[in-house]
Amino acid sequence: MTSVDSSFDYHEETLDEQTFKWTDMDNLLRQLVRGKALFFIVVLGLGGCFQVGCHNTLISSPSPFIKSFINSSWTQRYGEAPGENTVTFIWSAVVSVFALGGLLGSISVRWVTNLLGRKRAMIWNNAINVVGLGIMIISKPVKSFEMILISRFFFGFTSGLGGNLHVIYLGEISPKKIRGTVTLTVATFKAVGKLTGQFAGLSEILGREDWWNILLCVPAFFSIIQMVTLPFFPEAPRYLLIEKGNTEQCKKALQCLWGPGDYKLEIEEMLLEQASLGGEHSKTLMELLRDRSVRWQLLSIFVINGAIQFSGISAVGVFSFSIFQEAGIPVEKIRYVTLGVGVSEILTNITCGLLIDRVGRRVMLWAGFGSMAVIMALITVSLELKDYSFWTPYSTVALVFLFVICFGGGPSGVVPSFNHEIFVQSYRSAAFVFIGIMTWAGFTVLGFIFPFLLAALKSFSFMLFSCVCLAASLYIFFTLPETKGKTPLEISEEFRNIRISGSSTDDKCLETRL
Repeated sequence: MTSVDSSFDYHEETLDEQTFKWTDMDNLLRQLVRGKALFFIVVLGLGGCFQVGCHNTLISSPSPFIKSFINSSWTQRYGEAPGENTVTFIWSAVVSVFALGGLLGSISVRWVTNLLGRKRAMIWNNAINVVGLGIMIISKPVKSFEMILISRFFFGFTSGLGGNLHVIYLGEISPKKIRGTVTLTVATFKAVGKLTGQFAGLSEILGREDWWNILLCVPAFFSIIQMVTLPFFPEAPRYLLIEKGNTEQCKKALQCLWGPGDYKLEIEEMLLEQASLGGEHSKTLMELLRDRSVRWQLLSIFVINGAIQFSGISAVGVFSFSIFQEAGIPVEKIRYVTLGVGVSEILTNITCGLLIDRVGRRVMLWAGFGSMAVIMALITVSLELKDYSFWTPYSTVALVFLFVICFGGGPSGVVPSFNHEIFVQSYRSAAFVFIGIMTWAGFTVLGFIFPFLLAALKSFSFMLFSCVCLAASLYIFFTLPETKGKTPLEISEEFRNIRISGSSTDDKCLETRL
């Protein structure tokens, strides 16, 4: 064979032989468009992590209008105005019920995927989103703030469930050599969702009192696209073969997504994993936590996902207005600065996609967290010195941009792939339940404590985030094995062979740098 464009010879090769001669983005795109993979990735993203990112950012813009609505609807119903504490409590419930729904949605992923599979679970998840959309639309004309609470709960539930389904589904369609690039689109769609929420919330778009209920439904409108188009795509190939034992359907799914070919190597790898599981059922969360054979994987996702939650990125996203205001940026310019932050995260995610399957996961993780630790420390210094020079506030803005870039090019881009590939099929759903609990519980806790931290410690609150990032970077550098280009079975074996020097007498081990 002399060229990837020679269609006859191209069909004779397996995906490993066809694809992984790529040296640039052009070849990657060429492979994605041979089948339906590129379109599928876009469709899956719109109903997956796009929803999470969009809901996280669009809630801040209409907050004064929703509080006014709560006040007026209470007054009309009960004949007297509510107290300030009552309005604050209901508004806090509107915000936090989304996280509660997200927590319950992420916990349910194992049960839902076992019952419905990946594709049908996503379709039903979108149906729940449409129900939430309808409730939110009519809440304003019927003057019911309770309906806002119900709708926000549904949106949270579908975001929690859909976010986990997005990662699982993507990982189970991806060939191992480009698994990092494909699953990185999870972070890209989350960043696109954040930017969409910020953009839609501008007063020139939907950020007006007449349109706040429409604004809160923006993500759900995108989920309708997925609900209509997803039935035309196949179920996840790994799910079809490993869990359902259907080799023929698995092969058809691979051909539909990645173009013609016999895919012998991919199917053989799946059959090997299926044989190693020996008919094991999908593990529950408690079985996962009690299993000593995956203790290093659990510790690693606990450290890395926990560090992401408490790295400061959520605080930067949700409280960026307060951070830039503290830095001395004029109020009328802050919304445009936050839009720029969103654009930089998307561009960095795309760049990360070109590097992840060349550089590897481990390097990008420890370097990303290490850079974030340094930048957070510098943000602390710049906020302390903001009154000493006119340019100091703008250095804070530049540091926030750098922080987001390091996050997007490191932990944000790498973690979706890492979370998926370190577990074999029978452990994966339970692992995502664990990750979902950490993510949504961490988001809720940080949302409550960061305003108090910012009020009490001012700029020194960012030093706490710096310490978290530094600890994660050291753990990854000294302990974590590389997972690039390996099957879940190979990765699991490497984790089992980890030992801290002197802790085991086993001859076959992977020494850590400790």
